[in-house]
Amino acid sequence: MSGRLYGVGLGPGDPELVTVKTARLIGEADVVAYHAARHGRSIARSIALPYMREGQVEELLQYPVTTETTDHPGGYQGALDDFYAGCAARLAAHLDAGRTVVVLSEGDPLFYGSYMHMHKRLAHRYPTEVVPGVTSVSAASAVLGRPLVERDEVLTVLPGTLPGEALAERLRGTDSAAVMKLGRSFTKVRDAFAEAGRLDDAWYVERATMGGERVAPLKDVDPEGVPYFSLALLSSPAERAFVPEPAPEPVPEPAPAAAAGEVVVVGLGPAGRPWLTPEAQEALATATDLVGYGPYVDRVEPNPRQRRHRTDNRVEAERARHALELAGEGRRVAVVSSGDPGVFAMASAVLEAAADFPDVPVRVVPGLTAAQVVAARAGAPLGHDHCVISLSDILKPWEVVAERLSAAARADLVLAIYNPASRSRTWQLPAARDLLLEHRDPGTPVVIGRAVGGPDESVTVTSLGELDPAAVDMRCLLIVGSSTTRVTGAGVVYTPRRYP
Repeated sequence: MSGRLYGVGLGPGDPELVTVKTARLIGEADVVAYHAARHGRSIARSIALPYMREGQVEELLQYPVTTETTDHPGGYQGALDDFYAGCAARLAAHLDAGRTVVVLSEGDPLFYGSYMHMHKRLAHRYPTEVVPGVTSVSAASAVLGRPLVERDEVLTVLPGTLPGEALAERLRGTDSAAVMKLGRSFTKVRDAFAEAGRLDDAWYVERATMGGERVAPLKDVDPEGVPYFSLALLSSPAERAFVPEPAPEPVPEPAPAAAAGEVVVVGLGPAGRPWLTPEAQEALATATDLVGYGPYVDRVEPNPRQRRHRTDNRVEAERARHALELAGEGRRVAVVSSGDPGVFAMASAVLEAAADFPDVPVRVVPGLTAAQVVAARAGAPLGHDHCVISLSDILKPWEVVAERLSAAARADLVLAIYNPASRSRTWQLPAARDLLLEHRDPGTPVVIGRAVGGPDESVTVTSLGELDPAAVDMRCLLIVGSSTTRVTGAGVVYTPRRYP
């Protein structure tokens, strides 16, 4: 099977104006091709560089001529035709080998772009897709802050290489205009605007959105040194005719009605934005206040319009009351928890305190739990009946923890163990292991998931008999298998759906 050809628009120059689709295709491509003049430097490549990866094949399509003369028997056009044919043959070799080829194009690929010459020669032979980009005309309009056209107005796009008489004639007969490819044609273009009586309304934009961006009235620009990447713009006549009316005298606004406050308890998942549900993202985006344990609040990207209330980890009741008090003042409060807020987290604390705030609505937005994420990383150890238990004895006596561990072990349930250890709680995990070994085989699989979802994530598979408590800390979650839990040769852990 042949490869696929993509012509992708990179926009006017700012790498942040590259579309999401173009960035993805550049990163996925086997071959990245780009044009350049004889000096070999490619503006297209410099724009695309943040999205490229190591190991990609790069095809530099270097023009044999740009503006200079040539001794080619077919003249300037003959030299370019041979060049385009040779480039197409080089790309066809990659496509015939099944490789994905992306051809970079500044602006839009089919708007005065070099890509179109590859498209004409290859698109009928290979699967091809063109991805549009932001044009320099749109960028110049945005940089100027002036609309191109309104209502029934006509926009004319002209190459500066046209004869001066033709330029002047077309400028006289249009509402708005963009003249591309200035460079050596600048003086001719400026004179054409003057002949058409439009020079006073014309603007010059150089390297829009790029480093060295420059904006000036066209009549004030020195022709010396005008680059190819510049254009002249005649914006909408409606915009030019608009004269703002004086601002009316301010009228006192009526006092706003009391805002309706709310508390939303949000599960952030194990780590980072990719683990957030769309519902959680919306709750965070619309909140006026964020309340939570400091490291959890820090996971949410800062927003200058939001107030952040960071607290210690051991003041859940006070944190809950504070959130409800803020909501009582009309604030939209997001109380953030790691994982799911209803699993050893803030939801129950907020709901308990909410009894004293009957007029404040409370919602709970679920999140991915640590148990779910560690299980998925390991395989499917929670594939059958299981229970979830915390080894922390801060809010319940150890005797209760021990009784529940023994009951779960006797019942042959898979266990997901939260809060297995901390700097101040070091003896509970060895005690729990010994309790489980009274009912489980030493070879029972154990999964240790540490900081799953974070940059220092690790997942270790061991056995109950070989479990080393010293390797476990507060950032870990343990999954202890049942009698049916299995470990494959590849280290994947699963518990079958069927029970003997």
